Amino acid sequence: MVYTATNQANTFNSQTLNIPSVTAQFQRLSTDDKLGLLWEIYTEIGRSITPAAPGAARLQFAEGLLNQIKQMPQNEQLEVMRDLVKKVSTPITRAYGSFTNNTKLAFWYQLAELMKAGIVIPVPPYYQLSREANTVLAAIQSLEFNQQITVLRNAVSDMGVDPLA
Repeated sequence: MVYTATNQANTFNSQTLNIPSVTAQFQRLSTDDKLGLLWEIYTEIGRSITPAAPGAARLQFAEGLLNQIKQMPQNEQLEVMRDLVKKVSTPITRAYGSFTNNTKLAFWYQLAELMKAGIVIPVPPYYQLSREANTVLAAIQSLEFNQQITVLRNAVSDMGVDPLA
């Protein structure tokens, strides 16, 4: 019995240690690879992300920002997403920076839904993840669901600009 508990603890600890590693792998991707990977992640596991994010009901705080993005031409929508990833200081990236981490998670989920609906610039049908992004996707998929959410939350919480900095 002790042996089993020790093995389970070691498995859990090694998986927990993977969260910073996978997050770091995500952070090393190019801007467009990060956007493409977010699209893939939200398409694959997105249905479960919003209910899993405590406080995601605060999405109403992000609605104004999402409405601004919906009103933009598609090339500007893409530039806003890139600015969020690259941490370019704009009114939108600073507004995003003021969101809680769970609201940021829900924001990207809603953005993916708007992309699927064709309201926000969609990912081109010919788009394919780079080899590096596929490696990160495989690493994320190898984690348990709660760990996947943690990596995703880490990724999106690092985007935008802190308006108080």
